[in-house]
Amino acid sequence: MKRDAQILIQKAEKDLNIAKSLSIENHDFLEGICFHCQQSVEKYLKAFLVCNNQEINFTHDITAVLSDCHKIDVDFNKLKELNISNLTNYAVIVRYDDIIEPTLEDAKEAILIAEKVKLFVIEKVNLLEQNQTLKPEDAFTKDLNNRLNKSKGLKR
Repeated sequence: MKRDAQILIQKAEKDLNIAKSLSIENHDFLEGICFHCQQSVEKYLKAFLVCNNQEINFTHDITAVLSDCHKIDVDFNKLKELNISNLTNYAVIVRYDDIIEPTLEDAKEAILIAEKVKLFVIEKVNLLEQNQTLKPEDAFTKDLNNRLNKSKGLKR
């Protein structure tokens, strides 16, 4: 894997770990959780672009970065179903404006989205790099997936 892509993946992983280490039950940290999830997703997507010899734009707009990935691999269209574009608001607006206040559900969903993007991108990068094995979902992510899916099931 290209060194620049490795660096982006390492930084993406750090952002995701920061988001997961912040207490989701402490509502003072919801903004930080969402911000670091956005940063993580942005970096994972950009790592895929770098692995495919694409220049990366200096933007926090997840929709734009996802569009660039989609031009290389149409499978990236699947990520739209996760509403990852919503994370763009957490890059700037939530940090400097009080219009958007993330909720507990927003923070949980942001972590879940970041985990899914991570697995998706790592799998794509590994396919480029001779099908290396993926790490299984960690216990935290499995638990979060189960709780989020249950809460969505109750709303319907």
